[in-house]
Amino acid sequence: MTWMTRRILLAGAVALAMTPAAEAADPLKEIRIDWATYNPVSMVLKQKGLLEKEFAKDGITITWVQSAGSNKALEFLNAGSIDFGSTAGSAALVAKINGNPIKSIYVYSRPEWTALVTGKDSKIADVADLKGKRVAVTRGTDPHIFLVRALLGAGLTEKDITPVLLQHADGKTALIRGDVDAWAGLDPMMAQAEVEEGAKLFYRKADANTWGILNVREQFLKDHLDAARRVLAVYEEARKYSLANYDELKKTFIAATKLPEAVVDKQLKERTELTHSRIGAPQRESILAAGLALQQAGVVDAKVDVKATLDALIDDQVPLPTN
Repeated sequence: MTWMTRRILLAGAVALAMTPAAEAADPLKEIRIDWATYNPVSMVLKQKGLLEKEFAKDGITITWVQSAGSNKALEFLNAGSIDFGSTAGSAALVAKINGNPIKSIYVYSRPEWTALVTGKDSKIADVADLKGKRVAVTRGTDPHIFLVRALLGAGLTEKDITPVLLQHADGKTALIRGDVDAWAGLDPMMAQAEVEEGAKLFYRKADANTWGILNVREQFLKDHLDAARRVLAVYEEARKYSLANYDELKKTFIAATKLPEAVVDKQLKERTELTHSRIGAPQRESILAAGLALQQAGVVDAKVDVKATLDALIDDQVPLPTN
């Protein structure tokens, strides 16, 4: 072997060792996680500082970011500005179809957090009455998917209405002001509109609300699997605490949202169930049904294998504690 050949081989070996595939992940210094008013467990987790306590001994900082809707959580995850984000299951599936590199790993609630809403004096009584009407909606969220499915069931599509694209809180304001005829609502803003403004939930279908799901960036899961397992263990602690201590959950919710008790009770007591944590058959079936309905409505391309994408989305390598 000549001197030149040896030098070329050595240079190649060094270059290979320096490629990203061969590099170990940098030590974890920060975990960025969202909280949301549609995810009550996240507010308890934040208020009690449970993640901060868990990771303090490792010198790992916890950074909290508020998500105003599934669409925002998914934007943050896709941009790499958070590591864990709260969404609806159907919203996570659509994001995965569109190339967002995420994994769904946990159930934080079984909510009925969306319905179709109109003003107290409106003549709208069913979904068919929405034809030709202005409807406030936040794209990329469970309320949007709920609206599409409701329209499909009435023989309509989004082309039969005028979607007014607003974030959830602005959608509620537009409805109350009369700027739109209806709104694909989201709690707690929906509960607030009901209690304080007499808004009417004219179309409800609890089974079409697709579970509160916690997602993680694929790269974070790949690089820091043990940390992800610890995050879930602490999340589970917060869920169980919330389930056993309603008054504390409500107090935390009111402190974060400044909403009155009647509004908070409507969301938490009437429309939020915290008894689930694992992503199993019921969650898969609910999310798959939403994806197939969106495909039927033309929102998801006919060529997409929805079931295969769902299988790729859900990850079970982050086990929950058995106790």
